[in-house]
Amino acid sequence: MLTEYLPIVVRGGLAVIFAVGSIVASSLLRPNHPNLVKSSAYECGNDPVRLPRGERFNVKFYVVAMLFIIFDIETIFLFPWAVSFRRLGVFGLAEMAVFVGLVFVAYAYIWRKGGFDWAHQDVTPSEPEDVVARERALQEERERALEQERERASEEAAHAG
Repeated sequence: MLTEYLPIVVRGGLAVIFAVGSIVASSLLRPNHPNLVKSSAYECGNDPVRLPRGERFNVKFYVVAMLFIIFDIETIFLFPWAVSFRRLGVFGLAEMAVFVGLVFVAYAYIWRKGGFDWAHQDVTPSEPEDVVARERALQEERERALEQERERASEEAAHAG
């Protein structure tokens, strides 16, 4: 009786070993370059800073979410219709033509309003980019200070010897 479950137990054990091994291997082999931007919170395209009272999030975030919902629902309704297309006949074809027409109207409206023009926006530097720039400047200053200290130490060693 227990021998019937042995292959399942072995496969489960192999799955656990593989999962743990993958996590350990990825933690040992990954590059590790922490900085302030990588450790800051990410909130789906919005800068993770508290907004002053009255200031609103960028509407683009909500437009993208609505686009996903519109086309996801269209796909969900098209699949069962395609499966039972022959049974529905002309009535089913007319219903789906109306549905696709309404979805196309929504698509055309979003297109006309510029919902798909993500690349043509005026992009302003965000806070994480500013943090990276400050961090790079500080790193360069540290490197210059270390180089000057090494030069001073080598000059003192030359004068002493």
